[in-house]
Amino acid sequence: MSTQQPALLFPGQGAQHAGMGRDWCEAYPEAQALWARADAALGFSLSDACWNQGETVNRTDIAQPGIFTTSAAIVTALQSQGLNLAQVPLVAGLSLGEYTALWAAGSLSFEDGVRLVRLRGEAMQAAAEQIPSSMTSLMGATEEQAAQVAAHGARFGICQVANLNAPGQVVIAGELAALDAAEAAAKDYGVRRTRRLVVAGGFHSECMRPAAERLKAALAKVEIRAPRCTFLTNVTGGPLTDPDEIRTRLAEQVCSSVLWERSMRTALAMGHKTFLEPGPGTVLAGILSKIDETAQVTSAAKPDPR
Repeated sequence: MSTQQPALLFPGQGAQHAGMGRDWCEAYPEAQALWARADAALGFSLSDACWNQGETVNRTDIAQPGIFTTSAAIVTALQSQGLNLAQVPLVAGLSLGEYTALWAAGSLSFEDGVRLVRLRGEAMQAAAEQIPSSMTSLMGATEEQAAQVAAHGARFGICQVANLNAPGQVVIAGELAALDAAEAAAKDYGVRRTRRLVVAGGFHSECMRPAAERLKAALAKVEIRAPRCTFLTNVTGGPLTDPDEIRTRLAEQVCSSVLWERSMRTALAMGHKTFLEPGPGTVLAGILSKIDETAQVTSAAKPDPR
């Protein structure tokens, strides 16, 4: 790893897979030690749930702490190869990934982070069961088209733009009847195709309001420090430094649009061109290549042979 430190991008839910992070633990004792800390902090074997219980890893309350721990363990392992967190210039995370970004920036302790994302997963699952809801990808849609389709759906219930990830990668979320109406009308607004996603509920919409309230209460009890580097929030796409504002935005985030494309354009405008994606999968590298094909992104999903 070069002496110039890359900006760090952390993935969110959807990146999980059975066995994630196990290969890093087998290669790096420090990664194994971090998973042991996660198990101790949560009071059950997260590692067993992620590695040995098949589809259990896809449960929202397991996937979220699992992805957080996998990403943090990869960062911890890479520190022995020259990654210096004290010199990382910028961090950002997609949805759940914001918690990992804040841990990497020194704002959150690992134990507080893993407990928060476990609670976040439980709260989001409970909200999904309380309000039947889902998410729909609008293939090739612009931000304006997505807003129009969501507004149409909102005549029939909660319906919002949930993710603005990259050009043409747009997702709406809401109650089932509202999504049905939005999908039926999508072609009228120039959207060529829609795809209902296989998710527990309408994340990043008002369907998650009960989860936001639970998170707000939990965040009030956790120490959050000012990040030691630039931290970009999904809610605005811009930087945050004040711990109280970080608390507020983390609670808001589960009901707000994920402005990932805006966040990445902010990072690029600040002059960042070299990025590292420590975590399961390579989703963020693919998204960033659609935003700016000149950006250099390395995905650290698997350890290099040693």
